[in-house]
Amino acid sequence: MSWSCMARDSTADVSPPEWFTQARQAIELKNYDVAIQVLSQAPDTQSADWHNLMGFSLRLKTPPQLVMAERHYQVALEKNPMHLGALEYYGELLLLKNDLPGAQTLLKRLERACTSECEELRDLQKSIAEFKTKK
Repeated sequence: MSWSCMARDSTADVSPPEWFTQARQAIELKNYDVAIQVLSQAPDTQSADWHNLMGFSLRLKTPPQLVMAERHYQVALEKNPMHLGALEYYGELLLLKNDLPGAQTLLKRLERACTSECEELRDLQKSIAEFKTKK
């Protein structure tokens, strides 16, 4: 997982807010419940990055909360249609729901969003290829 994809909605010259850094650290430790708690207390719950991190944490927590995660990815993409992380992770969520056509649609959007081949694109391509081999 690339953290660069988590900050596509942010200005590159500005340090990320503390809640963003804390949530990322919890996610790196696979402590998704802590990440959700940090995000729930963040002062900025309207950015595409916030929704992407929340969706990511909800999707990977045990048990996963796919319906809520999907809604957060949708909101992230409403706020920033080219958010690379949200495009990749929403595509992966759709594969969990056996929605290959939906994941392929997001892959096409990622192909347009990446100025050059990016990690998010490669990761979703790999996830789709693995999904197809399991079918």
